[in-house]
Amino acid sequence: MIVPPLLITLPGSSNLTDLLSQRMRTAPHAVVAEVRRGTGSWEPVSAAQLDAQVVAVAKGLVAMGIEPGDLVGIMARTRYEWTLLDFAIWVAGAVSVPLYETSSSEQVEWILSDSAVRLLVVETAAHAATVVAARDNASALRDVLVIDDGAIERLEGVGADVTDEEIARRRRIAGLDDVATIIYTSGTTGRPKGVVLTHGNFASLAANTVAAMPEVFTDGGRTLLFLPLAHVFARFIEVIAIAGGIVLGHTSDVKTLSEDFASFRPTFVLAVPRVFEKVCNSAEQKAAARGRRRVFQWATRVGVTWSRALDTARGPSPWLRAQHRIASVLVFSKLRAALGGQAKYAVSGGSPLGERLGHYFRAVGLVVLEGYGLTESTAPATVNRPAGVRIGTVGMPLPGCDIRIAEDGEIQLRGPHVFREYHNAPEATAEAFDGEWFRTGDLGSLDAEGYLTITGRQKEIIITAAGKNVAPAVLEDRVRAHALVSQCVVVGDNRPFIGAMIILDPEGVPGWLAMHGKADLTLEEARKDPDLIDALRAAIRRANAAVSTAESVRRFGVLPGDLTEENGYLTPKQSVRRGVFVKDFAAQIDDLYDKGAPDAHDVMTMPRP
Repeated sequence: MIVPPLLITLPGSSNLTDLLSQRMRTAPHAVVAEVRRGTGSWEPVSAAQLDAQVVAVAKGLVAMGIEPGDLVGIMARTRYEWTLLDFAIWVAGAVSVPLYETSSSEQVEWILSDSAVRLLVVETAAHAATVVAARDNASALRDVLVIDDGAIERLEGVGADVTDEEIARRRRIAGLDDVATIIYTSGTTGRPKGVVLTHGNFASLAANTVAAMPEVFTDGGRTLLFLPLAHVFARFIEVIAIAGGIVLGHTSDVKTLSEDFASFRPTFVLAVPRVFEKVCNSAEQKAAARGRRRVFQWATRVGVTWSRALDTARGPSPWLRAQHRIASVLVFSKLRAALGGQAKYAVSGGSPLGERLGHYFRAVGLVVLEGYGLTESTAPATVNRPAGVRIGTVGMPLPGCDIRIAEDGEIQLRGPHVFREYHNAPEATAEAFDGEWFRTGDLGSLDAEGYLTITGRQKEIIITAAGKNVAPAVLEDRVRAHALVSQCVVVGDNRPFIGAMIILDPEGVPGWLAMHGKADLTLEEARKDPDLIDALRAAIRRANAAVSTAESVRRFGVLPGDLTEENGYLTPKQSVRRGVFVKDFAAQIDDLYDKGAPDAHDVMTMPRP
C-alpha cells in the first residue's frame, strides 16, 4: 500500500505550545473555548485570554519548583481547567501525566510511583483523599493541589514574580522529539503501561489531520468534549482544536449532556460506540413513551435501508428517498435538534461502531467519521473522510501513517504518530515492535483502496474444542447495540460451541418493561422474564447472521448486576476485562454447557406463540 505523504512537515525545534502561539498571533481575539457558567450560558475565551491564563499558571508551576522535564499529574473530570493545565505544563517545559478521576488508590499509587510525578493537580477533596492513601510509594510527589479549593488561583498567585523571559525560554526548550506526556493505558490485564508520547507525535498528527480534513477541523468548527481527557482520544481532539481553529467546550456531567448539546451547538460530536448506542436506544424509549414507537422503528428501518442504498451503484429509489424525507421530518429532525441543530459529523473511535449504527446516524443527517487508533498511535491512524465514507470500515490512513497486515492478520503501524516506548518497561517495548513496525494486537484487513476493517483482537481470539478460531468482537458489538444490553461477553475457549453472557442495561430495561406492560418487574425478575429472553434471543440471532454457523452463539445466559469500573470488570475506556470476567463467572459459564441448567437459554429455541 502506498503511504499517504505528510501534508505538513514541522520544524524539529517546534513543540505543542507553538500551536497556541500561532493561534494567538493569527487571530488573538478569535474564540478558542467556551466555558460553562451557570445554566445554559457559555462564556467565550479568546486565544489571547487562553494564552495569558496558560502563562500565568505556567509561572505558578515554575515558582513551585517544576523544572524542565519534570512530570506533573492531572486527575480531574473533563473541564476547561484540564486543557488550561495541560498547555501550562507544556509551556513550563514539563511533561503531563493524566490520571482517570475514577482511578482507585492502588492505580494512583502505581502511576505516581512509576512516573515519578512531582506535582499533582486533582479536582476534588475526594480525589485528594485517594492520593493520600497512595502516597507511601510515591516518593517523588511533593505537592497536591485541588482545583475546587482554588488550585488555579494559587498557581497564578505564587507565580506572579516569575518573569516573562523565563516563560519564553521554557516555551522553546522542547522540540518534536522531546516527551510531551506519559499516558497510562488502562489495559484489560495487569498493571497499566505508561505510553511515552512526544511533542512530535501530537503536533505532527494534529497538523496533518487538520490539513487532510479541513471541512471538519478548521474555522467554524465546534465540539463539546465529554469523554475523559485522561484518554488519548479526547486528548487528541483537545490538541487538534487548538491546531485547527475549533471552538472547544467541556462538560463532565452526562446527566446534563442533552442540555449542554442544545446550548453549545457543536458542529461535530465526538463519542465512543457505547455512547452512540445509548443515544439511539434512548431516542427509541422516548418515542415509545409518547406512543410513537412504531413510527420510530419504521423511520429507523427506512433510514438504514436508505443509507445502505447510498453505497450501491443504483442508489436509493425515488420511493425510498421520499420515505427518508418523511422519516427525517417525523423522527430524525428531533434527534438533530437534541444535538444542538448544527452537528454535521459524528466522530467515533475506541472500538468498532458497527455497520447498522453507522447507517442509522448517516440517515439521521450526520456524516459518520469512524476511525481507528490506540494510545500508542496518539489516537487516530486511520479515519473515514467526509468525501469518502465507507461505513463498516475505519477509513484510510492519515498522512504519514503506514499500515501493514501481518501474515497472522495483525494490524501493524509505523510513522510519526507511533509512540517511542513504554515508560520504565524495556521488555514490553521490545515485545511491542517488529523492527520499526508497532504490533497493535488488533486484527484487520485492508481493501484495494486502503480502507481498513477491524475484525477482532489477537489476544481475545477464542479457539473452540473443534479448533475453530472465533473473534468475539463481531458478535459482541452487534448484541450490545440492543437497548436491553449493557455488555455481551462471548465465551467458548476449549468448549464445544460458542456461548454468550448477557448483562442487562439498568437504564434500558425499565423503558422496555414499560413498553411491554411489565413496569412492576424488578431487574432481577426481568432477567428471567420469558418475553425479555425472547427479545435477547432475537438480538443474538441477528448478530449470528454476521458470522458462520461454527462461529455463532448457541446458548446464552443473563447475569444480574452490571459491569463497571468500580467493580473491576471494565477499564476506564469501557472495555471488558475479559480474563477477570471469565474467572469470576466460571460457574455461570459452565452452566451454558450443561443442558440441565435452568438459567441457560438455547438461541434456536422457537419463541413462544
